[in-house]
Amino acid sequence: MEDLNSNVRTHKVTMTNRKNCTLSGVNDVLSFDIHEVLLETEQGMLMIKGEDLHVNRLTLDKGEVDVDGKIDSFTYSDVAGMGQKGESLFAKLFR
Repeated sequence: MEDLNSNVRTHKVTMTNRKNCTLSGVNDVLSFDIHEVLLETEQGMLMIKGEDLHVNRLTLDKGEVDVDGKIDSFTYSDVAGMGQKGESLFAKLFR
């Protein structure tokens, strides 16, 4: 029998000295600039805020992302019902 949860990735965040962050369980990178990175993860939307942020490694087939810079905060929000195709980013965020 096939495991129904086999497509669900484990979400993990590892941060070193608020400068380097490795994330797994990432489904998509929605936007990024030097002050903010917005990710869709297995545990909901994740907003990373800071200064001089850079997405150094992006491997979406494995669900992995590396972010470097001065990390100030991580903020999660639930995404129940937000995965519908055709919706704009702003429609997803401000629902």
